[in-house]
Amino acid sequence: MRSIEELTNEILSLPSQSRALLADKLVESLEFDSDPTIQSAWLAEAKKRLDEVRNGSVQPIPGEDALAQVRRIIE
Repeated sequence: MRSIEELTNEILSLPSQSRALLADKLVESLEFDSDPTIQSAWLAEAKKRLDEVRNGSVQPIPGEDALAQVRRIIE
């Protein structure tokens, strides 16, 4: 069985559209115990972001670059 780190590396090497589709499926698979209003707002935000990637209004960045930016911020 592969570790989370191995899966993450493999997933981050996928094309951006594949990662977006996977992210959408993962979000949908979660069981939410939160307020339905909050759940609805997050789902709408995730769908909006996916649409932005798909229609080209935002340009995704490689996962490695995103993680590097986060690491710089939290260090």
